[in-house]
This record gives sequence, C-alpha cells and structure tokens, in this order.
Amino acid sequence: MLRHRFQPGRLVAGFFLTLAGVIYAGDAGGLWDTPWFVVIPVVVGGLCTAGVVGVCTRAVHRRHGTLRAAKEGGPRADLSA
Repeated sequence: MLRHRFQPGRLVAGFFLTLAGVIYAGDAGGLWDTPWFVVIPVVVGGLCTAGVVGVCTRAVHRRHGTLRAAKEGGPRADLSA
C-alpha cells in the first residue's frame, strides 16, 4: 500500500462540499426550505478555507523538509523556486 502525506486542505474542502450536499438533500427531502443562494457562501467559504489550510500545510512540510535535510548533512534544497 502506498503511503502519502496527510492533506488537511482536501479534508476541509470535502467537509464543506458534503455540508452543501446535506443542505440540498434536506431541502429536497422536505425537512427545511433552503433558498438557492445559501449554499454559495458555504461552498466559497469552504474552498477558501481549504486553500488557506493547504498553503499552511505546504509551508510546514517545506520547512520540515529543509530542516531534515540540514540535520542529515545533505544538500539543502533551494526553496526560492
């Protein structure tokens, strides 16, 4: 089984898109009335939050990768590119 890094940005995006689906499913099922424009802020806000979380996660992974390479005595990666 291939292992990969945990990507919390995708988890946040999935949560907000699932929430939008639940909102529409509740409206379709007759549990509540949801105006069409209510889901737009949920989706946009969720995607923006996921983007911020993804950028923060990438910054942390880059920082730890640079520190790990420096501790091992290997060549330090150029992060300016």
